[in-house]
Amino acid sequence: MSNYEQRFKASKSFKQEKYPTDISAEINPEWAKEELKKIRKKLAKIQDMMYAHNRYNVLICFQGMDTAGKDSLIRELFKEFNARGVEVNSFKTPTSLELQHDFLWRHYIKLPAKGKFGVFNRTHYENVLVTRVHPEYLLHENLPGIEEVKDIPKTFWKDRFMQINNFEKLLTEGKMIVMKFYLHLSKEEQKTRLLRRLDKGEHNWKFSPADLAERKLWDRYMDCYEEAIQQTSKPHAPWHIIPADNKDVARYLVAKILLEKLSKYKDINYPELDESIQEQLKHYRKELEKD
Repeated sequence: MSNYEQRFKASKSFKQEKYPTDISAEINPEWAKEELKKIRKKLAKIQDMMYAHNRYNVLICFQGMDTAGKDSLIRELFKEFNARGVEVNSFKTPTSLELQHDFLWRHYIKLPAKGKFGVFNRTHYENVLVTRVHPEYLLHENLPGIEEVKDIPKTFWKDRFMQINNFEKLLTEGKMIVMKFYLHLSKEEQKTRLLRRLDKGEHNWKFSPADLAERKLWDRYMDCYEEAIQQTSKPHAPWHIIPADNKDVARYLVAKILLEKLSKYKDINYPELDESIQEQLKHYRKELEKD
């Protein structure tokens, strides 16, 4: 049986070109689509037990270029989950309130409680990706000593990587399970998906002229993703590089890796009833039957 959790884990020397964006020749998309249905049910059972167990929480992070398929992946992956046990958050442009705090504050307050799954659709990594490609955005954070882009210290991004690593280390030391997935999309496939948004009337609303402006910065984004993954893929919170050119295969891989990871936690079980209650179960049944 393939160990996808290990196979798709990012190495310390992660390079974009060494990781495929399409493995549909190896994993048949139709087969993957059917397998996903089976895995979803297994994950839903684990979720139900984890909710009752109330000891662990799970944070699942998704990053990827526009059109990488984050929204649809989340929709398909969690179809069988009980809504009470999962919460999805998407982090876009910070609000005025969020800018009054440190860059991790808005992420910290959205972390999942014990027994629950939290999904970050775009994550705290936006703070070392978008802001690095557009360093002028940092000026909105009102950081002391930074009045212009040229004031950003040479050590700034290295420090942010360290802060993110410390943040995730704190979470995992508290027994939160942190899973990070980079949806690795090719530039050609992104072009195809953007054209589809233009061609399909019901998808027009997804298109923005800003998509084209950001696409022109593709190479810069790839460099930033590469360094961010190199600097923050740690044993306690590794990155998994998911070939994303085929959505069915990508969804299957994320589900499979998540199942492999969670299946290792053998202590996640339904709580046992107190002995005093167990001893009286027959009595309670008779009482209800008489009612």
